[in-house]
Amino acid sequence: MDATVKKKSGIAAIWKICPLRHIVLLVSLLLTGFHLYLRKNESLAEKVSEVFIRPALRLMARYTAHLPFSLAEALIAAAVLGLLSYTVFCIYRMAKGKGRLASLYKMLVTPLVLAFLVYALFSSLWGAFFYIDDFAETSGLESGPVSTEQLAAVTEYFAALANEYSVQVQRNENGVCSTDRAEVLEKSARIYDNAESLYPRLEGEDVPVKGIFFSKIMSYLDFTGFFFPITGEANVNMDFPPSQFAATVAHEISHQRGVAREQEANFVAVLASLESGDADYCYSAALLAYTHLGNALHSADYSEWQRIYGTLNDHVLRDFAADRAYWQQFETPVQEVSNSFYEGFLHSYDQELGLKSYGACVDLLVNYYYDEAVKKD
Repeated sequence: MDATVKKKSGIAAIWKICPLRHIVLLVSLLLTGFHLYLRKNESLAEKVSEVFIRPALRLMARYTAHLPFSLAEALIAAAVLGLLSYTVFCIYRMAKGKGRLASLYKMLVTPLVLAFLVYALFSSLWGAFFYIDDFAETSGLESGPVSTEQLAAVTEYFAALANEYSVQVQRNENGVCSTDRAEVLEKSARIYDNAESLYPRLEGEDVPVKGIFFSKIMSYLDFTGFFFPITGEANVNMDFPPSQFAATVAHEISHQRGVAREQEANFVAVLASLESGDADYCYSAALLAYTHLGNALHSADYSEWQRIYGTLNDHVLRDFAADRAYWQQFETPVQEVSNSFYEGFLHSYDQELGLKSYGACVDLLVNYYYDEAVKKD
């Protein structure tokens, strides 16, 4: 009896150290538990996404659009600075001998609680989309296996598109694409209009994508953009080469509109950009599509890849060279850790291809554009 009383009093004492943190942790665990339940019930996940998640994301996107900065970036910066400051404060208290055990416990449990809270919010506002019918299936798109001949035809089609649009975008004195990123962001609010008409599932708030202030840090982490469901904002790196920028903007908008899977988000970015008819978006989309298709063709039929690569004009080749040169400076262990972390994040939502799923859009591109590519020939 005495041992039981002591045990209860011990738990109560721990609870009293930081009750708010414990409450947040419990709520986070409950939300995560509910998400795990949705993973096994597709019909319920679909209903929750339609009744709650999509409206919530649209509402947040509508209100955060009024802010001239990325609220997501501000929250992340505040969390990092807050955790660092709090850790220093706890260490100071322990050094002074004031409540050492309590301070140590708080210092250790605070980042843990924050991590659980963020994951729970991501799961609640985004995770369900990984477990409902994917965009390709609900939109009736063909995504089956393709032949090498089909792959080569569509790769050549996008190489020609890249050449065509390369002369329609702004270039600097070195002949490298110098598209104004601010203009691309300004146009982003309406870039999905035509795609929405074709596929109503892509409907969403017509709000611009947000540029990140600390973009150089994103480059070190190997990120060109991210969707932040907690604020409903699509965010992009403002530092990497402009030739790839518009397609990245379109990619993040696809996430904002409920396309969770990375391979589908890339395909939708290409589709929406080309349907928009805007030269900046069309050129960037053609480069994105050619990159994925070309990489696949390089492995499947090197001689065909070499032949098609030889058709790219000097504008396109300069832009590819500028892109390679930019990213080479960020090839550090930090980038490797960042990629490993993000791959783990994708795996936590049963995205078994991890980062490789970015290349899986090839089947969608070939199936969708093959007939058009053949007509062009």
